[in-house]
Amino acid sequence: MITKISHVGIAVNSIEETLKLYTEVLGLKLNGVEVVEEQKVKTAIISVGESKIELLESTDPEGPIAKFIESRGEGLHHLAFEVGNVRDALGTVASKGVALIDEKPRRGVENTQIAFLHPKGTGKVLMELVES
Repeated sequence: MITKISHVGIAVNSIEETLKLYTEVLGLKLNGVEVVEEQKVKTAIISVGESKIELLESTDPEGPIAKFIESRGEGLHHLAFEVGNVRDALGTVASKGVALIDEKPRRGVENTQIAFLHPKGTGKVLMELVES
């Protein structure tokens, strides 16, 4: 089902400021910046070998990333796993009793299909399934 770690999502107040560390200091490559209106988020994707880092900046003070930062501060937001088929993976984890945030896939960055698993069912870690 899981083929690799797709990315690590990090909630930040400012992508522009945070990018300096990843690109100028660490020398990593920025793949691009994208806004996902329906999720009220701007993202920056940074390649690290076969995996990526996804910086997440809220585009709305009431958006989920803004609320996350308000309650927990900037930092690790989620761990994303690449799967061959998100719909099938959701069925598998749901059949094993894992609580879902998304019962069906939705659009993610870089033209992907995504779905989130509820932290209450994953050991308090927000997990995302990603189908490229």
